[in-house]
Amino acid sequence: MHASVVTVAFEGVDARRVDVEVQQLSAEQPSFTIVGLADKAVAESRERVRGAFAGIGLALPSKRIIANLAPADLRKEGNHFDLPVALALLASMGVIPPDALSGWAAIGELGLDGRIAPVGGTLPAAVAADAMGLGLICPEANGPEAAWAGDVAVLAPRSLIALVNHFKGTQVLRRPEPGAMRSGERVPDLREVKGQESAKRALEIAAAGGHNLLFVGPPGSGKSMMAARLPGLLPPLTPKELLETSMVWSVAGLIERGALTRDRPFRAPHHSASMAALTGGGLRAKPGEASLAHNGVLFLDELPEYSAQALDSLRQPLETGEIIVARANAHVRYPARFQLVAAMNPCRCGLGGAGRGACGKAPRCQRDYRNRISGPMFDRIDLTVEAPPVTAADMALPPPAEGTAEAAARVLAARDMQGERLRIAGIDLETAQDQAVNARVAGELLDRFATPDAPGKALLMKAGEVGGLTARGWTRTLRLARTIADLDRCDGVLRRHIAEALIYRRSTADAHDAFESRRGGSSASHETVTPAW
Repeated sequence: MHASVVTVAFEGVDARRVDVEVQQLSAEQPSFTIVGLADKAVAESRERVRGAFAGIGLALPSKRIIANLAPADLRKEGNHFDLPVALALLASMGVIPPDALSGWAAIGELGLDGRIAPVGGTLPAAVAADAMGLGLICPEANGPEAAWAGDVAVLAPRSLIALVNHFKGTQVLRRPEPGAMRSGERVPDLREVKGQESAKRALEIAAAGGHNLLFVGPPGSGKSMMAARLPGLLPPLTPKELLETSMVWSVAGLIERGALTRDRPFRAPHHSASMAALTGGGLRAKPGEASLAHNGVLFLDELPEYSAQALDSLRQPLETGEIIVARANAHVRYPARFQLVAAMNPCRCGLGGAGRGACGKAPRCQRDYRNRISGPMFDRIDLTVEAPPVTAADMALPPPAEGTAEAAARVLAARDMQGERLRIAGIDLETAQDQAVNARVAGELLDRFATPDAPGKALLMKAGEVGGLTARGWTRTLRLARTIADLDRCDGVLRRHIAEALIYRRSTADAHDAFESRRGGSSASHETVTPAW
């Protein structure tokens, strides 16, 4: 007897339809075979299904059983194929009505006692099932997560026997409720940071426009403290961003009991992280830290200590907002539209070339340490800010008058200005998230919104000639100036906004020139690069 049920295979955050067909054939030697380009975890499903059947008092038929996962040229990976294989087999055995599975897709892992264990990817599976006009059968622990997909019908049984009883009419499974919308961990307040007023200003600008930011300073100057306070300045995720981010986290198996949060992700991987850990990959091409930071912040502390290969692998997603993991038989695509915040010491010993305890090898030590980061990577950083040592006089000061709440209000007002400009231009923010903040505005919109006045343009031209701004640097300076103008509640970009933006770009140009000098190319000295305005 033949029976089938729908399930999904994951390609990044996309769930592709897979039809699980089971057929029983007469044979002298009973067997159970799974075909359809299945990996080892899927091939082992037959033993888990056999054990689960024994756990609920059933035995496999003494026949040749073939489970086909179609299409055959799509690789099947993961542990979520157990439940659909078991359901199709139950239907072929007549244990549940043959037409009971016609309106359902299923995912889930089986235990040997018949329990249905949780799996990753439930949210994208529910979205895909809804698009196919089907309901979703998933583990009980994943039910609240699937319920976030909208009006899709969801069955979330605890065990295989409960699902059998539901289809036979002896038990009724109710649709689970969506999981809680939880608040994230408490974000430290900016009021706790004493001194570093210029660095706080840069942090506020970065939050307002979604710009990439680098803090440079000796140990103990507060670089990590300020980076940890950035999430408190950012507005909550929009509904579309929440769905995008949650789908990535679902595929990674990081959603517990369906609980979602509107707080923007903040990921801080250790500097020993590999390229695969940052960008994704591995045996099943799981999302990396850059994708887990989608619509949020990726914080890289001790930036030069990361491997050059790992850092340079972030250059493309910083421009395109996505990561493509190339494999022999497929290209897996993950979203990775994140804001980069990094911190580094001025040199390896951390002391730099000035002040008490200055490094005796300066400036060579500083130059060599900066050169561990490529010029193109530096060019993608909008704000480079020096964080000087915090003095005893700074620590003796009372807490600042303004903290996170006041800065967050200014950030929100600036972002409202950005959104209003796009609405006036006829752009729907829900469908154009890639241009929702100044850091991603490009093309005609950039010319329209960020063209400076005549004095500002003249200053930018002079800086380009003297400081050697790249084409990317020119564009990013305009975006940065637009954000500074928004914080200033100014409709146009003026000379003072361009001047402040160029100050933040200056150190980046210095580092780029040092990199070019190391390669033997023509490069201006530090004194030449320093702007004359």
